[in-house]
Amino acid sequence: MEVGVINKERLPKLDLNAQATYQSDVIHFPIALPNISIASPNQDQYRATLDANQLIYHGGSVDANINLKEAELQTKQQQVEVTLYALRTRINQSYFRVLFYQEQAKLLTSKMQEVETRLKEIEAGVKHGAILASAQQALRAESLKLEQQFSELNYDRKKALASLSALVSKDMDNNTILQRPSTDILSETNSERPELKLFDLQQSQLEITKEVISKSNSPQLIGFGQVGYGNPGLNMLDNSFQDFYMLGVKMKWNVLDWGKSKEKKQIIAISKEILTTEKETFVVNNSIELEEAKSDIAKFEEMLRTDDEIIQLREQVLNATTSQFKNGSIPSSAYITELNNLYEAKITQEIHITQLSLARVNYKLVIGNL
Repeated sequence: MEVGVINKERLPKLDLNAQATYQSDVIHFPIALPNISIASPNQDQYRATLDANQLIYHGGSVDANINLKEAELQTKQQQVEVTLYALRTRINQSYFRVLFYQEQAKLLTSKMQEVETRLKEIEAGVKHGAILASAQQALRAESLKLEQQFSELNYDRKKALASLSALVSKDMDNNTILQRPSTDILSETNSERPELKLFDLQQSQLEITKEVISKSNSPQLIGFGQVGYGNPGLNMLDNSFQDFYMLGVKMKWNVLDWGKSKEKKQIIAISKEILTTEKETFVVNNSIELEEAKSDIAKFEEMLRTDDEIIQLREQVLNATTSQFKNGSIPSSAYITELNNLYEAKITQEIHITQLSLARVNYKLVIGNL
């Protein structure tokens, strides 16, 4: 739209003017000629004109201003991309928080089923006195505790879903099931962050601004025309209403601007230097963030390698403890302790899986390869 406005500078400009005046004095002839009478113009005068001006030559200033507006539009659009890109960090964190609650709920459900199974298994033993009633009571207390944890988890997940819904502008409820995204890391490429493109567009905009400054002092050639009706007309000695017209060309050239253009160009040069420094700083910080993202990926991969072994060992201990508990040879507290140890290990593994996925997504976010 702004480009269209500038383009209209090429079109003729039409102005309708009208005036009525009363003058304190008019032209008088100081001498009298024999047999000739020359009347002076009336002191009250009237004029209506239609004036047209057509820009013939502008020295490239119109084209330069059009280029500047297009550059400004591209810069603003890219700034929106940068803003949206920054929002993705919050979306990622919110998404994986919901995903973690979802997977943790599955583990809690499995743990509750395990406790319910043990309760049914020892019911007969308690009935015949082979197992103390306190063991059954302890398991029931543990079951209630798990229900409480499950309820708390549901509230946390609901709150996280509401936050994610607001970020992505999409309605989600507790029935929403999130999928773990594919987080394969492709071969390393150059950074494709939108901020880099924004820096380049801003540099280009400054160059075009410099060109606009240079063109602003170019000479302009303007054609003009005027048609009118008034008293007097162009003949000042005819005291009657007349129509008239006038055609011509004129040139405008600001040959001296007292160094304003030079100072503006100096400001542009300083701005370009600042922008170059900002880009270099961003590249350095981006490289540091990339190395940190790589380190996080390696850390969580290392942790996951030992998580499987820990879970296997905890399962073996729980199996042995479960057999002893069903036989009444160990108290319920020992069984509950080992059950908690196993599921804590599984939850820790789920945390590491989620953290690894998030670290890989963050790596893609840092490098701009989404």
